[in-house]
Amino acid sequence: MRKRTKQKSYHSRGISMRVIIIGAGASGLACGIRIKQGLPDAQITVLEHLDAPCKKILATGNGRCNLTNTNAPHYKITRDFFESLGLVMREETEGRVYPYSNQASTVADLLSDECERLGIEIVTSCDVYRTEKYANKYNAYTDKGIFMAEYMVLATGGMSQKGLGSDGSGYKIAKKFSHTVTPLHPALVQLKSPGKYCHILKGLRTKCNIKIEINGEILREEYGELLFTDYGISGIAVMNLSEYVNDDLIKSGEEKCTAVIDFIPDMSKIEIAEHYSKYGSLKGILPGKLCAVLNKQSGGNGEKAAAYAKNWRLIINGTKGFDFAQITKGGVRLTELNGDFESALNENLYIVGELTDNQFFCGGYNLDFAFSSGIIAANSIISKEENRYNDKNKRN
Repeated sequence: MRKRTKQKSYHSRGISMRVIIIGAGASGLACGIRIKQGLPDAQITVLEHLDAPCKKILATGNGRCNLTNTNAPHYKITRDFFESLGLVMREETEGRVYPYSNQASTVADLLSDECERLGIEIVTSCDVYRTEKYANKYNAYTDKGIFMAEYMVLATGGMSQKGLGSDGSGYKIAKKFSHTVTPLHPALVQLKSPGKYCHILKGLRTKCNIKIEINGEILREEYGELLFTDYGISGIAVMNLSEYVNDDLIKSGEEKCTAVIDFIPDMSKIEIAEHYSKYGSLKGILPGKLCAVLNKQSGGNGEKAAAYAKNWRLIINGTKGFDFAQITKGGVRLTELNGDFESALNENLYIVGELTDNQFFCGGYNLDFAFSSGIIAANSIISKEENRYNDKNKRN
C-alpha cells in the first residue's frame, strides 16, 4: 500500500476566485477537488443536470470502477490524486486498476464526500440553458439562477448513455464559444448483425482474432473475447473495434462493414484441416455449438470447415447506438485546446474529459483520461492564480 500523497497547497496566501464547473462526473469532480486542494479559498460551484453526482462512475467496470490503467499516459496523475484522498487501489490483469473494495460506489462516495468536506457546492437537477463570457467573466444561466465566475470548466461528458448524464449538451456550449466539434459516433459499443448464426450461437463466448473490414479494406484487428448475442456480437475485442463502424455511412449504403473472424488463430488452415480429417470434427478445439455451425456451412468437408474457421465473415449493419456505448467518438477538436485543456479561443475556459475528441480502448484508459484531464486543468488554474498573485505582490 502506498503512502497517502500530499498535494501542494497555498493555504497561507488567501488566493480567492470563482470557478464554474458544468458536469459532476469524473472530470468535473476531480477538477473541483484538485483546485480546492491547491487553492482552499477558491469558490467552486459544480452544476449537474441529474439529481445526483457520479452516476456514470457507478456504472463503470461492471460496478467495480476500472478507474485507471498502469499503462495509461497519465496514470501517475490519477493514482497520486486518489492516493491523496486515501483510496487504496489494486492492480489486476493487463494493468487494470480498481478500488481495493471492488465497488464503484467507493470511488463515487469518496469524491462526493471530499467535495462536501472542502466546501465545493454541487447544484443538482440544474439545467444550463445559456452560457456567455462578458467583461472577462463567465456566466451560466440556469433554472436554479445565474452563476458567475472567472473560470469555466466544461466537463459534461459526451453522448453515451444519456440516462447517466451524457446527453450531448456540452457540445452546444462548446460551439457557443466558437469551438469545432468533430463528427460524433458511438464507441466501445456492441455491433449488430442480420446474420442468422448470431442468434443460433447466442451466449457463446470464445477467444479469437477479429478484423473490421470496410468496403473490402481491413482497418484494424483485435485478439480477445467474442460474445455472440441475439442482435450480433459483443466482448472487449468487438467494442475496441466498434469506433470504426459508422452507423450513418452504413445506413446510407456508402460503407459495407464485415467482421472477419479467425476462431483458431494459433493453428494454420492446413493444421485445422488435418485435425478435422483425423477426428471427424473440430470439437476438440472449439465449442460444440460453433462446431455444429461450421459443419453445416462446410457440408462436412474438412478443408472447407478449416477455411470457415480461419475466415468466418459476418455482415455488420451498425452499432447498438449511444444508449449502449461506453464513450463517444469525436468531440471538441484537440487543436483548439492547449496542453492543459484550456481553450485556445477563450482564455480561462477549459474543456475536459469525454467532451474532447480523445478516445481510448477498454481497460480503464477512458476513465483515467476523464480524471487526469480534470486534474491537469485544475493544476493550470492553480498555476495561473499563483502567478497572478505573485505578479500583483511584485507590483506592490
